[in-house]
Formats: sequence, C-alpha cells, structure tokens
Amino acid sequence: MAKRPVTFDAEALRSFVTGIELGSFVLAADRLGRSTSAVSAQLKKLEQQAGTELVQKAGRHLMLTAQGEVMLSYARRILSLNDEASAALSASTLSGSINLGMQEDFGEALLPAILGTFTRAHPQVQLSASITRNQQLLDGIRHNEFDLAVCWQADDVPLFPTSRALGRIPLRWIGPPNFSLAHYLETGEPLPLLVFEAPCLMRSAATAALDKAGIPWRIAFTSRSLGGIWAALSAGLGITLRTDFGRPAALKILEDLPPPGEIGITLHQSQMQPGEPATYLTDAITGFFATGQ
Repeated sequence: MAKRPVTFDAEALRSFVTGIELGSFVLAADRLGRSTSAVSAQLKKLEQQAGTELVQKAGRHLMLTAQGEVMLSYARRILSLNDEASAALSASTLSGSINLGMQEDFGEALLPAILGTFTRAHPQVQLSASITRNQQLLDGIRHNEFDLAVCWQADDVPLFPTSRALGRIPLRWIGPPNFSLAHYLETGEPLPLLVFEAPCLMRSAATAALDKAGIPWRIAFTSRSLGGIWAALSAGLGITLRTDFGRPAALKILEDLPPPGEIGITLHQSQMQPGEPATYLTDAITGFFATGQ
C-alpha cells in the first residue's frame, strides 16, 4: 500500500510563516492573537509532520534550515491558495469601483497577495491602484482622491477619524553584501546614506538615530523611488533605513548601528461614505497585516 502523504496543519503553517517573516515567534504570537507557547507548539507540530528541523537559532535571530527554506516556499503557496479559496467561496455579486493608494514598499507584497485575490473573487469591482509617496497619499485621502490608502504612520501625526492602525514593524539598517561597516565605525568617516528626497519619515529616522549616537553621516544619494534606492544599494553606494517589505534578498541587514526603532502602518479611508467594495477590501488588507503575510 502506498504511503499516505502528510497533510500539513494550515494554522501551524501560518504560525511558521509569520514567525519567519517577523523574525520572532514572540512577535508572531502577538500578531496572530495567540500565546507564545501555542505558537511554539504549532512549530513543533509542523516539524514533527515534516520529519525534520525547520528553524535553528543564530545568535539572537532565527535561521531557516535547508529544509526550512523549502517548507517556507511551499507554506506561502499553500496559505495563498487557502486564503484565495476562502475569498472565492464567500464572493458576492459585489460591484462598483475602488481607488487604492499605497506606499511603494507595499506594492510587491500587496499587489499579488491581496489585489489579485480580491479581483478574482470580485470580478465586477473595478480596482485602480496607485503607488506613490506618503505625503501624496495623505493629500489624496484629504481630497477624496483615494478611497483607501496604506501609509507609513509617523508618531507625531494624528490619525484621521476614519483611519485604522494596522500595526508596527521594525526599521532596519540595510546595506550591500560587501559593505564594510567596521571601516566607518573605526575611522569615523561619515556613513554614506541612500535616502528618499525630503520629506521622508525614514530619512528623518535614520539621521536622528545616527545623530543621537554621535555617528557622522552624509547624504550620498537621493531618489524619488524605492527602486532607485535598491539599485544604489546593489551598486555599493552606501546604506539605507527601510523595513523588510520589498527588501531584495541579496541586501543584508546591518546589526552594529544604533537601533532605529519601529514605524507604524495605517490604512486611511476617504471621508466619503465607503461603498461595500471598499469595506471588503479594508477587511482583506487588515487581515493581511494581522496575519503577517
């Protein structure tokens, strides 16, 4: 008799993916609304089902084993199909239009994970998506040019009455693979920063963190697009401060610089009364960030 294939537990897969993407199963537990022990038990269950170790400790951080990397790829695909099936089965005869704005950082994650699934589940909804800077998104919300906008949230900027906080994620110092941070820290030579044109929340956070630590810096490159920042990093022109959203795998996180803190993510909604399509998309976006996909 042929050996029966293993049926992996979907909730265990979700805990595994969330923990890896957040870099911490403690954070994953908080994101998923579970206890840390429950998430740890799910990881152990998944490893038992897989018959191999998936994660190992590397200092203060988690590191995937070779089999864990394979599992992560499949787990993401399984969860994506699971969530798409759920959305498709609950699809209604929704119709109308939505104009969504988002930060460039979110484009790579949101477009396939949410918008593709949403449009397949609700084919009669006309969806327009615009990718632009935070200030343009906020101005668009104020003038009702966007129905919804996913933005970075500054600590000193109040939410609109119709806004919804989606959570907070760590900021990361990011550099090219061959970047020698030790050279700058030892010689006191100003760190070359690759940043967006001002105003920019992460540009301000980067310079403030370095100033507080007494580390000299200089603006080595400015860009109007995130793609330009990633290209400049790949060319070895300096370092930047961003999040893990959209970070190319070849670029490394720099650990020996002052902790830059966290940044909030907010879903802003037009002051106009939202239609049913906007309500459905709001729930999809909120769920995306709640589960750490």
